[in-house]
Amino acid sequence: MLTLNEQSVHTGNLILVNASHGIQGTPKDVLVPACGRFPEILLQRCAAALLNELMKEINGWEYIVPVSGYRSQEEQQRIWDDSLRENGVEFTKKYVAVPGHSEHQTGLAIDLGLKAEHIDFIRPDFPYSGICQTFRERAAKYGFILRYPEGKEKITGIGHEPWHFRYVGTPHAQVMAEADLTLEEYIQFIRQFPHGSRPYLTKSGSRRVCISYFSTFPEKPALDSTCTVSGDNIDGFILTDYMKEGFL
Repeated sequence: MLTLNEQSVHTGNLILVNASHGIQGTPKDVLVPACGRFPEILLQRCAAALLNELMKEINGWEYIVPVSGYRSQEEQQRIWDDSLRENGVEFTKKYVAVPGHSEHQTGLAIDLGLKAEHIDFIRPDFPYSGICQTFRERAAKYGFILRYPEGKEKITGIGHEPWHFRYVGTPHAQVMAEADLTLEEYIQFIRQFPHGSRPYLTKSGSRRVCISYFSTFPEKPALDSTCTVSGDNIDGFILTDYMKEGFL
């Protein structure tokens, strides 16, 4: 049986971190290297495992390198300050999140770059072609989304970043990719499916999946071993129930 408390709304794979919703606490999962050859670049354990499964499928680590993963508050502050000094306010606000509001502080975000002798830390090259595009096209299957797509800047508050990927888990990543939804839009979408009323039905492999939303109040629903739950970092939870029977 899963247990929730008031702090739980700020934890989970689907927490929304942006200019309006800051980090609350530290990653709950163990941080591990995103790639064995770069032990200093860390992700939450589940995100790292799925990233490596994807890279194994496409032989990605031969051509792609991790550029930035988990960042502490102090590191995000240093990056922000350095960019302000070197690039100015406009550039920094477009490509660097305010300290305390960066997805990198969750341990669920990774910046990737095409392997090269010199890689831009803030804006690594990750083109829409070749191995990078292959990664991008298969990312949702492994629970990752392109977090800051072109044309959604007014929604995300961040400029287009072809290199920045966020782990949200499956089937959420597939739903977002198919419907062209950012995380901001997806959370609003799922709020239309309150728990105990009409869930959103989709599938993960051969299993039926019911996704629903419930607020921190009133009483929480009973959660069993077929369910996962994530806070949204706002005021509620997204419940994912992996049904035992096949998808109908």
